[in-house]
Amino acid sequence: MLDIPRSRLTIHFARSGGPGGQNVNKIESKVEVRFVLSTADWIPPSIRGRLAQIAAGRMNQEGELMISSTRFRSQAQNLNDCLAKLGQLIEAASRRPKRRIPTAPTRGARERRFRVKKARSMKKRSREWRADAE
Repeated sequence: MLDIPRSRLTIHFARSGGPGGQNVNKIESKVEVRFVLSTADWIPPSIRGRLAQIAAGRMNQEGELMISSTRFRSQAQNLNDCLAKLGQLIEAASRRPKRRIPTAPTRGARERRFRVKKARSMKKRSREWRADAE
């Protein structure tokens, strides 16, 4: 597991729309963690590349990876949740994807495919207008 240096992260707090009753209007419990992925030298380059692919939807135009949490009522719990999410993303990026070994379709699969094609062909043929049918 990779150690995440908090000093390299930009942590921002905001008012949350999540659980909290009246506290929602006065306590900033939402946590947003950001860092520029390209300059994150604490993540190995190979993992950084895969992380950019995996978390493309969490990145902004400046290349910052953003993770937020409003799951809990407490700011500290939401911060820990963000760090856990980041850890899970890094762990997922550190696993190399399995290489796909291309295989030919089985005989049964080919036969099923041809059966379905033949049935569809017959269905469409039955819709044709024929002069001798009248």
